[in-house]
Amino acid sequence: MLYRDQIDKNRIPAHIAIIMDGNGRWAKARGQVRTYGHQAGAETVHIIAEEAARLGVKFLTLYTFSTENWNRPAEEITALMHLLMDSIEEETFMKNNISFRIIGETDKLPETLRERLEQCIQRTSRNTGMCLTLALSYSSKWEITEAARQIAREVAEGKLRPEDITDKTIDAHLSTHYMPDPDLLIRTGGEIRLSNYLLWQCAYSELYFCDTFWPDFKEEEFCKAICDYQKRERRFGKTSEQI
Repeated sequence: MLYRDQIDKNRIPAHIAIIMDGNGRWAKARGQVRTYGHQAGAETVHIIAEEAARLGVKFLTLYTFSTENWNRPAEEITALMHLLMDSIEEETFMKNNISFRIIGETDKLPETLRERLEQCIQRTSRNTGMCLTLALSYSSKWEITEAARQIAREVAEGKLRPEDITDKTIDAHLSTHYMPDPDLLIRTGGEIRLSNYLLWQCAYSELYFCDTFWPDFKEEEFCKAICDYQKRERRFGKTSEQI
């Protein structure tokens, strides 16, 4: 039986976050340059986005380019920026009623890419289905630091008292303030770490790691991860009897 057929449609995780890892190693295993793997990975993004929307996932957040990725060779970064430009297909978003957002230090992105991203955000803003967010030039430490700075400014301006700061205050100042915390975090490619991704938000997320490289992570692999998630008991600090 296919994993897709085993999914309980009444227990679909509302928010799935993915660390899309393994493009370069996938390409190397085929005797190709890393860019070849990134191109294949971009195709997988469209496949998984459509599958997630079809299943009823409300938020899909993809770790696309980290702050640390700026340390990669210049030619690879340039190729990635061009690939991002070419792979943003508004038709896919409109056909599947998907709205588009981005989070991260977007000021570091090339101006032409920022304009293209903003155009897609505006044109899909009225779509009411799944929200697809790309984390671009993103790191969780940067995000939390920025939130702390904003809160400190509000305290200095007398808009907020230190004793009134709660976890909800921090939530409201994060770039992910418009979405719930991830129910499920998936990482492909065999590595078992979070790599500075949604550290605050994933405090109680279910984690799923698999060896499959991202270009090979198609619909069945995605459904397998959801089936694994649905077998788990989420207690949030409580006992089984309290749930």
